[in-house]
Amino acid sequence: MQDFIPVRPDIPLFSILFYALIAFVIGISLTPWYVRFLHKHRIGKQLRLETVDGKEATVFTTYHKHKGGTPTMGGVLIWGSIFLTIGLSRVLSYFGLVERSLLQRGQVYLPLFMLLSFGLLGALDDYLNACCLNKKRGLDWLPKLLTLLLLSAAGAFWFYFKLGYDSIHVPFAGPVMLGWWYIPVFIFIIVGTANAVNVTDGLDGLAGGLLTIAFAAFGVLAYMKGLTVLAAFCGVTVGAIAAFLWHNVPPALFIMGDTGALALGGVLGVIALMIDQVLVLPLIGFVFVVEMLSVIIQLTSKKFRHGKKVFRAAPLHHHFEALEWGESKVTMRLWIIGCFFAFLGIIVGMFG
Repeated sequence: MQDFIPVRPDIPLFSILFYALIAFVIGISLTPWYVRFLHKHRIGKQLRLETVDGKEATVFTTYHKHKGGTPTMGGVLIWGSIFLTIGLSRVLSYFGLVERSLLQRGQVYLPLFMLLSFGLLGALDDYLNACCLNKKRGLDWLPKLLTLLLLSAAGAFWFYFKLGYDSIHVPFAGPVMLGWWYIPVFIFIIVGTANAVNVTDGLDGLAGGLLTIAFAAFGVLAYMKGLTVLAAFCGVTVGAIAAFLWHNVPPALFIMGDTGALALGGVLGVIALMIDQVLVLPLIGFVFVVEMLSVIIQLTSKKFRHGKKVFRAAPLHHHFEALEWGESKVTMRLWIIGCFFAFLGIIVGMFG
């Protein structure tokens, strides 16, 4: 853990759970209105008819053709609930009803910046996709990637030049100095995590459940390190995602969209960097890593093996669908795997 992060003020465990509950209640309360808004403005998901390499997505259309038009941009409800909860904590603090708010510069401003910036980028992509305002159904991959790189670079320069981050902690070994290499490592982690979560967001409840597990795990690690405000932020995020997940489990009332997946993936990477647990992130986000690797392996195999595939479909959850597991069973089993590896990540983070 970098020395600059302020360990105080303390937020009691009860308050952390209380704020998580508030975020959950806000999310649940706003869901009916928000879903009506999405239906009214016809902001629904357009089915992906082609794979990344331009071929027909036969497995996806077979199992997901009934989901066309499902309201998207559910991520706005998630990060909106987070902002409202943090704002409410500031109001309660101002009137002396609570001792301290969650709006603390040292531990919350950076995750909030990533949440808002990546969320707005994803919202633009979701809106263009839903409304079919362009032929590509969403932002083109190049400007989308460049924007992610630019925003991540801004965070990397802030961490390196302003906050003095220049090393990562290797479990059971200690810190490894990176110098200016910390900047590209930071960018890789943020962009990689955001895209890995985005790739995983393909089944009802899958990404939401795994994100709930991951943020809960990082909340435990932050709390054990004395970063109680950051732990409270993780708790609020868990509450907000759980409220979304309440209506996202099969059959989904609405879906997260890029505005949720990119934003929450980026924040997950930032929190791992803030508490210096970058190498624990692949454990806590194990399923995200495997899902991303399955896409890379599939594309590489098709390119260099004359179109031959390793999986029936990629990402990996669609491969399991093609094996006739059923959507709910795939989701639940990946949740179980996510829980197991998140527990390992907590152990390594605490004792490594």
